[in-house]
Amino acid sequence: MVLNRMQYDTKGFYDELVDENGTPRPHGKQLLDYLNGLSFDEISSARSAAELAIKQMGITFTVYGEGSSIDRAWPFDIIPRIIPKKEWLQVEDGLIQRTEALNHFIHDLYHDQKIIKDGIFPRELLEKSVNFRKQCVGITPKNNIWAHICGSDLVRNDDGTIYVLEDNLRVPSGVSYMLENRSVIKRVFPEVFENIDILPVNDYPSQLFDMLAAMSPRPQDKPEVVVLTPGIFNSAYFEHCYLAQEMGCELVEGRDLVVNDDDCVYMKTINGLTRVDVIYRRIDDMFMDPEVFHKDSQLGVPGIMRAWRAGNVALVNAPGAGVADDKVVYTYVPEMIKYYLGEEMKLPNVETYRCYEPSQLDYVIKNIDKLVVKPANESGGYGLLIGPKSTKKQQQETIAQVKADPRNWIAQPTLSLSTVPTLIDDKIEGRHVDLRPFILSSGTSTYVTTGGLTRVAMVKGSLVVNSSQGGGSKDTWIVEEEA
Repeated sequence: MVLNRMQYDTKGFYDELVDENGTPRPHGKQLLDYLNGLSFDEISSARSAAELAIKQMGITFTVYGEGSSIDRAWPFDIIPRIIPKKEWLQVEDGLIQRTEALNHFIHDLYHDQKIIKDGIFPRELLEKSVNFRKQCVGITPKNNIWAHICGSDLVRNDDGTIYVLEDNLRVPSGVSYMLENRSVIKRVFPEVFENIDILPVNDYPSQLFDMLAAMSPRPQDKPEVVVLTPGIFNSAYFEHCYLAQEMGCELVEGRDLVVNDDDCVYMKTINGLTRVDVIYRRIDDMFMDPEVFHKDSQLGVPGIMRAWRAGNVALVNAPGAGVADDKVVYTYVPEMIKYYLGEEMKLPNVETYRCYEPSQLDYVIKNIDKLVVKPANESGGYGLLIGPKSTKKQQQETIAQVKADPRNWIAQPTLSLSTVPTLIDDKIEGRHVDLRPFILSSGTSTYVTTGGLTRVAMVKGSLVVNSSQGGGSKDTWIVEEEA
């Protein structure tokens, strides 16, 4: 047996496929039975086939560093991560609840700010928010939806509980890799899909298009939907191209669009100007419109905010949605759910310390060697300190940064992230994983991907799963649990 021969050891962590005794979990038994029927040479050949498929399909991501950018083949591990359907339905329910509350919160902040007036959310947090856009105050997007696409990062702790680690509401990325991971694994292990009932993920592009079309300000059968990209040098350009192609939409840059005197957005084509109804924008707020934000931006479209404010075009996600994409704001989601929905949270947050509160700041400083300390608005795994793996110098440097701007820092316990068997060189070892499902909201319906993008820390013992930090990914299967 492959796992036995490789002496697979869970090392005390919660493993997604086997229990602490090395016995396959019920939902993983069929996969492990299949893998155990293969020789290690066959598994190595499957890995080589996956790597070849990734190159042939052109699946890449961009790493930035030292003033340059490098395109790399997408790092992929062939042993899937499996979640039982019964458990996933509970997670899905919690994600829908969370996204609904976050949209209520964002809309409230740009209108009446009742949650602040009622003393639930501190005004000073909003005043110091780097993602609150005063230019959006008073604007009402269709159906009051600001975060149409949300990517919430989930982790499983050593007690088996799934927690929400953070919410990504500005321009969440990674869904194309979730879809391509499934394509690759089907090429490598086609026979597995004949014997295991794995829920599909390939309806995401059609679900995305339907949601975007539903946001159109003009009632028509086929609105003009475009994907707005910063261009080929963006790290997620592969995804922009992929989604545009899968949806049958035009991929455009800022220079391809123009706003006329009627405050409508038009796309330049060889046949003249075509009016655009919905823009799935993959550009940061501050670069979208040089009339309103960065004056020297070459990426955006002059006047696009005028068109949006006039209700002549839909912007997805809406500018200003990032006010809730803040790790300090994240700590208030339980209160948001109770305040706006009158419900208890179905999917728990990770215990989090707010550094702007003096007593909690004091605790963080005294226990920094045990905590993960994070800046509120960084992404990609940058800027964080993992206390147990840090040096005294790094701890002191982080303490100085936190003291200088406590509002923009939080701290969390160092979680024992769950593991999944992963093919490393010539053996199988456990590696830590997280999960990013994607939630689509139109205001009339909500869709959650079947699973999501499982990111895996390929470095032994590492808790950092981001691809920019050396992480990889796995296909995620939602299956019926075997009796």
